[in-house]
Amino acid sequence: MNIKEMSQGIHMLSMSIDDMLFEGMWELPHGVSLNSFIVKGEKTAIIDGIIGWDGVPETLYKSLGEIDINPEEIDYVIVNHMEPDHSGWLENFKKINKNFTVLVTQKGGQMIEPFYGDSVNIQVVKEGDSLDLGDGKVLTFHPTPNVHWPETMLTYEASSKTLFTCDMYGAFGSLKNHYFDDEMTEEEMNLYEEEAKRYFSNVLATFSMMVEKAIKKSKEFDIAVIAPGHGPIYRDNPQKIIKDYEKYCQFSKGYGENEITILWGSMYGMTQKAVDYAKDILKNQGIKVNDIQMPQASQSEMVTSVFKSAGIILATPTYEYKMYPPVAHALDELGRKRIANKEVFRFGSYGWSGGAEKELAQIIENHKMKWNFVESVEFNGKAEESDLSKIESAIHQLIENMKNKVIN
Repeated sequence: MNIKEMSQGIHMLSMSIDDMLFEGMWELPHGVSLNSFIVKGEKTAIIDGIIGWDGVPETLYKSLGEIDINPEEIDYVIVNHMEPDHSGWLENFKKINKNFTVLVTQKGGQMIEPFYGDSVNIQVVKEGDSLDLGDGKVLTFHPTPNVHWPETMLTYEASSKTLFTCDMYGAFGSLKNHYFDDEMTEEEMNLYEEEAKRYFSNVLATFSMMVEKAIKKSKEFDIAVIAPGHGPIYRDNPQKIIKDYEKYCQFSKGYGENEITILWGSMYGMTQKAVDYAKDILKNQGIKVNDIQMPQASQSEMVTSVFKSAGIILATPTYEYKMYPPVAHALDELGRKRIANKEVFRFGSYGWSGGAEKELAQIIENHKMKWNFVESVEFNGKAEESDLSKIESAIHQLIENMKNKVIN
């Protein structure tokens, strides 16, 4: 656990975890930070307390002692988000402190008892409600439902102009040496920008419409600092992460960076040979290619890559009258994430019969993805010269189609 003073009376407590699957399924090649915040006036509040990865919060209590705060005397716990990586310590905390009050939205209040029992004092807050801690520290509360659970909210501290956002404006990536954007090297900032894309696509993409509403609400505040529950603290340029999140919302609508993801699978190499041919064409056109082979690539990498690309190539053979299952499963996950309106081209091999195209259409329709397809190319066995010529023409059409979807 690391402690960083953010301003007079406000501290960040952060721990980083490198070996885990976030939400039990998303790989984290660069780890993740879990951030909590203390606001101390005459009374003390903790915002989104965190637990040790072993499930025991003694590390949190010890860290509080280092800034002269007795956990038994904490007055308020602000729960911006009920997901257990931010609230799981409450079950233990209530054993040592009988007098604290939890401030949550109405939806959050309904979740406290099923999660942590009924022996918790709850104060439900609504838009604009305030909590005066004394010594000039006043917190106000602003619900942002479905970012990404229905009970989420933002908390604002006016004297420091700090917006505590929990999952909103979060990013994957451990915090080891530098915690604030103004401390970081260009290389570090580039890493966290990529990790923010991974975080948004894996965790928040399904709720992009609600994230857009939360961004609009964020702009109502005079912000000097954005303090999320995961990732860096933005105090030099908090507008950057706001603008990045605006861009990521557009990625969910079909826009993307000037790159193409080839999402593919191959049983015996016939589709793969056509993939290699497609890569050469894209290289000659100067288009960045993200090579995502399923099932070798992780779901996390696959979702992030498709999410941020302006163009997609699906390369999948027919398997038992349907799509090659690892690619079909990947498409289903993309549909669940509501990644819509992408510019796409699909090709693939078949043996005695086709069928992949039919299942592809079903998945796109079932999830209402509204992907825009260049005419597919299917070939019996290996791709002949005539098939490769069609693939090349279709790729050029895809590049043309994605031009008005590229945003930087």
